[in-house]
Amino acid sequence: MRIIIDPSKPKPRIVKKVADVLSSGGIIVYPTDTVYGLGCSISNRKGIEKINTIKKSKKPKSIMLADLKSISYYAKVSNMAYRVIRSLLPGPYTIVLPATREVPRLLQSRRKSVGIRIPDHWFCTSLVSELGEPVITTTIPLPSGGTHIDPLEIEHELGHLVDVVVDGGILPDLPSTVISVEDDKVEILREGLGKFPLIE
Repeated sequence: MRIIIDPSKPKPRIVKKVADVLSSGGIIVYPTDTVYGLGCSISNRKGIEKINTIKKSKKPKSIMLADLKSISYYAKVSNMAYRVIRSLLPGPYTIVLPATREVPRLLQSRRKSVGIRIPDHWFCTSLVSELGEPVITTTIPLPSGGTHIDPLEIEHELGHLVDVVVDGGILPDLPSTVISVEDDKVEILREGLGKFPLIE
């Protein structure tokens, strides 16, 4: 199923409909402030395992939050890390932090860290708020090897594997910038849409 949204006009009714899919154990494709994400609720273990199967990878997945207030529940945040987070989020960044026990092991790296995303997109933050828990977020693999910026292409190739494709139009072909903030050291792990000189 494909649901079309207007990126500039929040629609609470659509958000609730997609949140209900997630709370029922569904997997969705959704727009962010970078590329399209593939996700399920953080408590959906079977969903996480299915996403690993779709991606053919067990690499750690990030979690998407609604606001800064909930970060400390899922990640250990030092004063320095909080300053970095506050300066960059919401925005096109993934911040890697030490994980707390609230993060499923399936989502943690070997170093017991987790990626945190708060996209600057009304749909993402509204969805997490409506659901009441974080949503898994990871980039989408396409069997054709193509890019994951066109929702019609995504639906054609992955529609049979997910429950909903939220169509927010064509997105930029750039993922988030990934920044590790562990042991009070800042390291750029991946350059993406976010301009990392902001953290200097």
